[in-house]
Amino acid sequence: MVVYGYVSSSARILSSLVSFGAVILGPTLVGEDTIIDPSVIVGYPSRASLRRLLGEERGLRGLELLDVASSGARIGRSCHLRAGTVIYERVVIGDRVQTGHHVIIREDTVIGDGTAVGTATVIDGRVRIGRNVRIETGVYIPPETVIGNNVFIGPRAVFTNDKYPPSRRLQGAIVEDGAVIGANAVILPGVRIGRNAVVAAGSVVTRDVPPGTVVAGVPARPIASRDEYEEKKRRWEGA
Repeated sequence: MVVYGYVSSSARILSSLVSFGAVILGPTLVGEDTIIDPSVIVGYPSRASLRRLLGEERGLRGLELLDVASSGARIGRSCHLRAGTVIYERVVIGDRVQTGHHVIIREDTVIGDGTAVGTATVIDGRVRIGRNVRIETGVYIPPETVIGNNVFIGPRAVFTNDKYPPSRRLQGAIVEDGAVIGANAVILPGVRIGRNAVVAAGSVVTRDVPPGTVVAGVPARPIASRDEYEEKKRRWEGA
C-alpha cells in the first residue's frame, strides 16, 4: 500500500508501506511487508546516468528527471528503510535488511539477507556485503570492498581502497565470514581479514590477518586467538 509520496509509474510495490514524503524512482521493485520511512529515496540515479540524460536535453525537471534517469533498485521482503536513507540505482538488497537513519548506499552494491546498516553509514558503491552482517553507526565502506557473512563491524570503522591517494588504482579490502572489526578501526586497501578473525578497537590493519587471529595496535599485530577472545567474552558476560 502506498500512503503518499512520489512513486515512479515504472516501480512495483508489493504490499509494502511507503510513507509520506518517500521517493521511489525508476523500475524499482520493493518486496512484500517492507516499510519505507519518510524522506527515503530509492533508486537515485548515479552521476553517469544523470549526465547521459542531460545530454539528451529532454527538458525534464526535478523528480521527473531523476525518475527517467534511474535504473531502479531492488529491495527484498520485510525490510525497513529508516528516514533519511538514500539508495542509489542498481542496488540489490535482500530480505529482512534494515537501515538506520541517514544511510547512503551507492550504486551497484549488493547486500545479503538479514543485514543491518547503522545510522550515518556510507557504503560508497560497488560493494558486496553478505548475510546477517551487522554494521554499526558511522561506518565508511568504499568501492571494491567485499564483506562475507555474519561479520560485525563496530562504530566509526573505516575501510580504504587507495594506497597512494588520489591514484587511479583502487583495491578494496576483503573481510571473510565471521570476522569482527572493532570501533574506529582502519582497514587499509587490499587487506584480507581472515575467517573468524578479530580486529581490536582503534587498530590500523596494514597487512592480512590470518583466520581465527586477534590483532591490535598501530600497526595491528597478533595478540591472541579467537578461542582466547571467546573465552574472555564468556567470562565478561558471566561477571
